[in-house]
Parts: sequence; structure tokens; C-alpha cells
Amino acid sequence: MPSFKNILPGDLAPWFQARSTTREKFAFDTVGGRYIVLCFFATADQRGKAAVDVAFTHPELFDDKNASFFGVSIDPADEAQRRVVGKIPGFRFFWDFDGEISRLYGAIPGDAVPGSNVPLRRIWVVLDPRLRVLKIIPIRPDGSDGDELVTYMKSLPPSSTFAGFELQAPVLVLTNVFEPEFCEKLIALYESHGNDESGFMREVDGKTVQIHDHGHKRRRDHIITDDEIMRHAQRRFERAVVPELLKSYQYKATRMERYLVGCYRAEDSGHFVAHRDNTTKGTAHRRFAVSVNLNSDFDGGEVSFPEFSPRGFKPAPGGAVVFSCSLLHAVSKVTRGRRYAFLPFLYDDEAAKIREANNKFLGDDVASYEPT
Repeated sequence: MPSFKNILPGDLAPWFQARSTTREKFAFDTVGGRYIVLCFFATADQRGKAAVDVAFTHPELFDDKNASFFGVSIDPADEAQRRVVGKIPGFRFFWDFDGEISRLYGAIPGDAVPGSNVPLRRIWVVLDPRLRVLKIIPIRPDGSDGDELVTYMKSLPPSSTFAGFELQAPVLVLTNVFEPEFCEKLIALYESHGNDESGFMREVDGKTVQIHDHGHKRRRDHIITDDEIMRHAQRRFERAVVPELLKSYQYKATRMERYLVGCYRAEDSGHFVAHRDNTTKGTAHRRFAVSVNLNSDFDGGEVSFPEFSPRGFKPAPGGAVVFSCSLLHAVSKVTRGRRYAFLPFLYDDEAAKIREANNKFLGDDVASYEPT
């Protein structure tokens, strides 16, 4: 008797990375902030193709802003013979030829290996913008599932108010973390001591490496090495940030990673697309991120949390947004001026043990951690 995983409304949708029609390695956890429709059609035979065609005949539902469609195929012929083809905006396909995604969502049995005799449970899975399961609809031989899906999608409120109202992300906004004079000092340090293009961390062949992709991130950083400046930043965090973390989240931060001033520049279209800060072995120790604005003379450059709402945060100079590294977040494109920010991560002694243990997973271009 085949054993299928059963996911239910209210469950957090399983995350995965897989090859798709748009990316060689698509991180599914980054698509939050819109409704997601997953179509586990298995193979583009008559029944599977009919399900896919339902979505394509309603492009108004899938614009990549309010909702997106992802078909999931376990049949290599679908790709080789172009039996299904993605279309941007709105329509993508995952090539799930090893069955990993389909097993996670209960579309094939947990011990199944894709092939001609795999038992199938073809389903639609609708997710909310926080990537939690809203509805599961079986794909039926009579095609009635298509009408049910379309009716349901049209009944949903806009993704920005999917809960019935705009949500507040579970973040702290703190004023007066840094004094005005210290903000100016950090900006001057950035301008006078040089800066470099910064990348982002990604797992490649089991190693955490730094990647540069201007479509994903555009920022220039200055790494602070002045002991006096680092000690002052520590003292300010101990007074203004650490007690608030303890009060709000019952978390005692004892360590700081990165002393750097980052700059998102309008001349570079500086930005950082939606991402999480702890998804590789080299970053798994990170618990909270802090974004301290150092100036206000810029447009754009706001920090947002798409899983909750499109609202952006722009604290006054010296103010900070503090948030869990697990939260999906983005920095909007700077359209005027330059946004300067102090951008560390906070963690504790237990997380430091994780960081030390994961040194062996760091690529050659990532500095190893030396415990203190």
C-alpha cells in the first residue's frame, strides 16, 4: 500500500531547491509575499496538460505580484519535448525528475522513485504569502478541479491583505541606537577608507561561497578594522539593542558578526532582492540581523518583509530595524542619493559553537571563524 505524505491547511509548505525553467537552482523559500499555486500534474499527458492549461487560460490571476503559478513535472519528456513551457511573468515549472518535491507534498509516495509505475496523486496546492498551505484540490478526471481552483483564487483578498488586513512583521524598530556624530563618523570612514563590491552567501557543492550577481544584490561595503570604533558600536548595542532583544524575544545576544558600513547607491541601482540570512552552513549561526541607518537623504532603500506585507521601513539616522535572520526580507532599489547603513548579525555562545563547527564548510573566499 503506497504511503503518501499528507499536508493540511495551516501547515508551513516544505521548502526545497530545484532546477526550474528560470533558474538552475531555484530556492523556493524566496517566493513569499504572493499567493503561490503549485500544480503537481506529474506528466503532461492528457490529464496533466489539461490541468496546466487551466492556469494558462487565466493569466490575469498570475502576475508575479499577487500570485504565481509553478507546475511540477516528474517526467523528463516534458522538458525534452517542450510539452510544457514557462512564461514570465507568472508561470514557471520545476523539473522534479528525482521526485524530491513531489514526495515532500504527497504527490507521489514517500519511497517512490519516478518511473512508469509510480502511483500518482495529482493535486493543486495553494499557499498564502507566508508560504503556508491554504487549500488542496485533487486534480479530477472530469476537470472540475480547474473551475474550483479559479473560483477560489478569485475569491481571495489581495496578497497585501491576505489575512484580512495588513500585517506587521515581527520586527523591532529602535530609535537612537547610534548618536548623530557616530553616524557621520561611520559615513566619513566609508568615504575616506575605500569600499568594495559585496556579494551574498550561497551553498555550492556543500560549501558556503560568496556569489556576485547584480540582479540579486548591488551594494558596496567598507569593513571596519578600527578597534575604538568597533568598541563604541559594541557599547551602543549593549545599551540600546541587547536589552530590547531580551525583552521582546527572550533572547540574550552576546556576539556580533561583521563590523561594516554598507552603501546602496542610486548610481548603481543599489538593492537586495528577497532573501534570508541563515540558509547556508556558513551562516546557520546567525540569529538576528540589525540594519542601522546612518543617513536619511535618499529615496528607496527601504527594508521590507514580503511574507507579511509590502510595507517598507526607513528608520531615522541612528535608528535600526532588528529582525530574525529567518525572515524573508529585501531592500528596495535606491532611486536618489545613497543609503549608508551599519549591518551586523547578532548571535550567542551556543550559536558560536555552530559557527566554529561549520568552518569546514566554508569556501576559500570566506574567512574562517576563530573563537574568542
